[in-house]
Amino acid sequence: MREIIDKYKDVVVQIATPHSTGTGFFLSTHNLIVTNQHVVNGSKEVVIDGNAIEKTLVRVLFADPVHDLAFLEIPPEHEMQAVQLGTREVIDGDPVLAIGHPMGLKYTSTQGIVSNASRHVEHADLSYIQIDAAINPGNSGGPLVNDSGEVIGVNTFIFRDSNNLGFALPAPYLAKTLEEYNENYGKTGGRCTSCANLVYEDTVDEGYCPHCGAKIKLISDLDDYEPTGIALILENIITNAGHDVKLSRRGPNFWEIEQGSARIRIAYNMKAGLVFGDASLCKLPKQNIKEVYEYLLRQNHAIEGLTLSIHGQNITLSLLIFDRYLNAETGEKLFQYFFQKADHYDTVLVEKYGARWHETED
Repeated sequence: MREIIDKYKDVVVQIATPHSTGTGFFLSTHNLIVTNQHVVNGSKEVVIDGNAIEKTLVRVLFADPVHDLAFLEIPPEHEMQAVQLGTREVIDGDPVLAIGHPMGLKYTSTQGIVSNASRHVEHADLSYIQIDAAINPGNSGGPLVNDSGEVIGVNTFIFRDSNNLGFALPAPYLAKTLEEYNENYGKTGGRCTSCANLVYEDTVDEGYCPHCGAKIKLISDLDDYEPTGIALILENIITNAGHDVKLSRRGPNFWEIEQGSARIRIAYNMKAGLVFGDASLCKLPKQNIKEVYEYLLRQNHAIEGLTLSIHGQNITLSLLIFDRYLNAETGEKLFQYFFQKADHYDTVLVEKYGARWHETED
């Protein structure tokens, strides 16, 4: 399984939209990225990021709510590892790997077995592969892989409050959908939930399915995402700091950016009314740690509105502000100060106190 895990590191990507995060995987035989429809729901374009590709924006080409599948375009001039869809019969007890980016974490693989090779789910009127490998939020859209390294399913959902009870859409459903879509490859379209026919921009009849007359909303009909309130203020701040805000979005009210050498996460908790900023700086040095502690304590006494702390080996600079005190003017000044200090402390801690860059191997 080790070779399979290593191979899929270059195949699996993390997907982020203003509404959610999830997983997708390159399918070189079809020149597409496969994921779940619910991962990209409401978005014309999404951010992908992976081991073999830099963070980039790609279009959603096809959305299938019947099978909960979506296809994304592949970035230009990107070469992919070749993986195949499984063709052999899946049986109970087969060993499997569920691969993805759970809870926003980078690349995770979980080993398990097939608990039921054909579990019928009434609300979907489909049969799924039931597995005991843990699937968590963010795993959706990732590949379920057998011990031959073939994709036998697309990790799709879990039962809430259950232990290791996950479900994957079997590969034959994906293969059939790919076959149908390939007849109009490259076009933007979707599947009608009433008659299950594929409909495209150039065949839709003024918002209605040309086959059955049911109302249908294609990707091209979606409105562009427009933030409001605190999210709008934060996105303007990120933009004015010189960052591409579309590439920074990592789900609802969550953003990630790089400021100099520091990696910064910004989150807004609407329920608590709090805006959080965490700048992940360098790692503690292996020697003279006392000097670093003393420096951090002195700086905490000197800086306003920010806090330096240590979590394990990692040094973090944090910002916390109530949303009622945040407006365009105050927010701009506060975050500029935050960004500046994050880059400053990262450099000083490494160059003067011997701290280690995150990229440095131990």
